[in-house]
Amino acid sequence: MVSSITRTSGIAGGSASDVEGLGKGIESSFALNLIPLPVNPLFGTDGIRGRVGELLSAPLALQVGFWTGIVLRNHATEVGPVILGQDSRNSSDMLAMALSAGLTAAGLEVWYLGLCPTPGVAYLTSISEAIGGVMISASHNPPEDNGIKIFSADGGKLPQILQAEIEAGLRGKISPIAISNCGRHYSRLELVGDYSSALKKPLNSSLNLQGMKIVLDLAWGAAVGLAPSVFREMGAEVICLHNEPDGDRINVNCGSTYLDILAATVQEHNADIGFAFDGDADRVLGVDNTGRQVNGDYILYLWGRHLQQKQQLPDNLIVSTVMANLGFEKAWQQQGGNLIRTAVGDQYVQAEMLRTGAMLGGEQSGHILCRHYAVTGDGLLTALHIAALVKEAGVPLGELVDQSFQTYPQLLRNVRVIDRDRRLGWQDCQPLQQAIALAEVAMGDSGRILVRASGTEPVIRVMVEAANADLANHWTNELVSQVQQHLMD
Repeated sequence: MVSSITRTSGIAGGSASDVEGLGKGIESSFALNLIPLPVNPLFGTDGIRGRVGELLSAPLALQVGFWTGIVLRNHATEVGPVILGQDSRNSSDMLAMALSAGLTAAGLEVWYLGLCPTPGVAYLTSISEAIGGVMISASHNPPEDNGIKIFSADGGKLPQILQAEIEAGLRGKISPIAISNCGRHYSRLELVGDYSSALKKPLNSSLNLQGMKIVLDLAWGAAVGLAPSVFREMGAEVICLHNEPDGDRINVNCGSTYLDILAATVQEHNADIGFAFDGDADRVLGVDNTGRQVNGDYILYLWGRHLQQKQQLPDNLIVSTVMANLGFEKAWQQQGGNLIRTAVGDQYVQAEMLRTGAMLGGEQSGHILCRHYAVTGDGLLTALHIAALVKEAGVPLGELVDQSFQTYPQLLRNVRVIDRDRRLGWQDCQPLQQAIALAEVAMGDSGRILVRASGTEPVIRVMVEAANADLANHWTNELVSQVQQHLMD
């Protein structure tokens, strides 16, 4: 608990507004006026996400806010506020106000942070008296999408059982609930400064970034107001790209999904390192001093080895996903390390870390979680620690990468399969299973195959890794051919 993060009654500079027209009529307004919902579950691997105007709307956000408030209240030992933040998308203001109306209609106080990274919401929720947090962002998705991410009081992703309760309320499966009093909405923009201080604190006493030239690609997103100042306060010379909040251009040909501009800028300015964040800054990818991309596998390896040398990595264990490169796994094992793989999704990585006691985990895509310093994946925190690691090593990042491991050629093909039953039943396709078995025998320990049905798109994903590109290409083509022949219409 941090003393500066307390209730807002009497706090100078804290503005409050009542939510008009919501009170004793809550029962009929929320519980009975159901809105159309898709047949499939609303909550995916990272909250609710979809196209604004199709799935996401103000009426839906209002209902989500109300039922989130009810569920959080029901599971809290003592009623407290809910922390609310957003990214820079054009639709985020609308969704934030609708969510706040729903939360206050459920009788809860809302602390509104405005534009801030997703990890900031998680952190501030975890150290305050808040009973939960909500972030409005579609992460790395294009500008026309948006999403709602919900956090528990401890700053972790809301458990699936509580997500199911919220969805049951939205679908009218919970008895009507009447709330006689409304909460209030407070602007608490100053709390983002507490998150900024927490990012720097682990490094301030031991190391700064003086003498380093660092390029930041902020993706026109949630980190634009925070990341440059944090790195400059740590002593770095900072060059910024896409560093204004722009809802029309968030993630468009920039950020962690498009590193070409960052790589060119690092080389142009002879910078030490470059970092690219996604729209809500919960993930980060890097570029070394030569312009090469440094993905999450390399970040995990380098940070893992650093913690291992300081005896701060229990059982030398790293948790990653089925997408982690085989070259990374073999190199880490040669370092005496252990690697556990989970399904794709940072929530699965986090759950496995909690189960095993692992302190470091993440995804190839740049979601990195280090439990020494954070309760969730944090792009800014990761970038600061990797920069500090490079400074402490006294050698360029490119040299550290050269000394780590050689990535196995990895090919990923998406095959569109519209028929849902065929797509989900791909494991029952005998010709495909026989081809997979044959490929696994042929490659042995020098390759790896992953075939899975996408949870978000009508596609079968075929991934093949092999010691050489020709082998990977051969078996990718063979497996894709089997999918096309036996699973497509």
